[in-house]
Amino acid sequence: MKLYVVGGAVRDRLLGLPAADRDWVAVGATPEQMVALGYRPVGKDFPVFLHPDTHEEVALARTERKVGRGYHGFTVHAAPDVTLEDDLLRRDLTINAMAESEDGTLIDPHGGRADLAAGILRHVSPAFAEDPVRLLRLARLAARFPHFTVAPETEALLAQLVQAGEVDALVAERVWQELSRGLMAERPSRMLQVLARCGALARLLPGLPADDPEPGAALDRAAAVGAAAPLPVRAALLLHPLGGKAAATRAAALRTDADSAWLATRLPDAHAALQALAAAPEAEALLASLEQHDALRRPARTAALLAASDLLAARQGHATALVPLVDDLAAWPTADAAAAAQAQGAAGPAVGAAVRAARLRRLSERLAAQHVP
Repeated sequence: MKLYVVGGAVRDRLLGLPAADRDWVAVGATPEQMVALGYRPVGKDFPVFLHPDTHEEVALARTERKVGRGYHGFTVHAAPDVTLEDDLLRRDLTINAMAESEDGTLIDPHGGRADLAAGILRHVSPAFAEDPVRLLRLARLAARFPHFTVAPETEALLAQLVQAGEVDALVAERVWQELSRGLMAERPSRMLQVLARCGALARLLPGLPADDPEPGAALDRAAAVGAAAPLPVRAALLLHPLGGKAAATRAAALRTDADSAWLATRLPDAHAALQALAAAPEAEALLASLEQHDALRRPARTAALLAASDLLAARQGHATALVPLVDDLAAWPTADAAAAAQAQGAAGPAVGAAVRAARLRRLSERLAAQHVP
């Protein structure tokens, strides 16, 4: 048995990027031999094992044959007679089809190192068009490495893959997994551009205008601020052009996380009002808006909504200037106001009204203090 590091770890090392998790391929072994050596089997669709000491993933060298639609439509052959070259041939892009032996020797049968140097995303073989996940991965890599271009012949295969209906076989969870990683990359607009050019954007995000640069521009602004724009903010910016109801429908179809779905649903209808409120904050209107967005119970969500609105408007620190007010009001204790109202004979809704009046006074005081010269 021989072991080789393969794929992204080799690519990233050659690019001088921080070491990612290493994936290994074992050539010349059977599952029984791996177990006898102490490896723990974890693979469901093909033989994958965890190293007994490092716990890194080691897959048996394998080949694949297309037998049905989608990325599950493959039969896998893993046996001791499958060579490293056989295994690398089934991979998606040349820059991901390199391997290193345990002594550091580079194995590069498809010119991946040259494509890295030239900044080209190029498919390894025509089998690229058989797996729709590869389209999503390529689009995500285009966002991660924005200086790379897609080879013309690979662009043609992407369009062929879409026209064949392979994209329609993708399950929502896998689509969102890849899209969300692209949204968090260096330049998310590149992912949208790649998907739009081959026709996949209309299939994956129906209703999103393929020729509208604004979602990509807002997402690139989000990428520029890094951790200040987490995934839910970027998901909302992506789906914003659809409008609130359609954005909610699409978020549900993609099975996004709850925060992403909430923010995507709220942003289209709230954006203009939040920008206007930030320009001229008034206590009653601001409190009503905070109540509408459940900010007093979940201030972090509202802070994300304000951040998304500013990124959409390309106005840094405008709506987000309201965040300290949100945090203060959410943290401000209301027990004394409720007790005072009850002491005066208030009960039920009257206590809630008294608490709201106290909050309104608190907010008015904070706003007045902000405008003291």
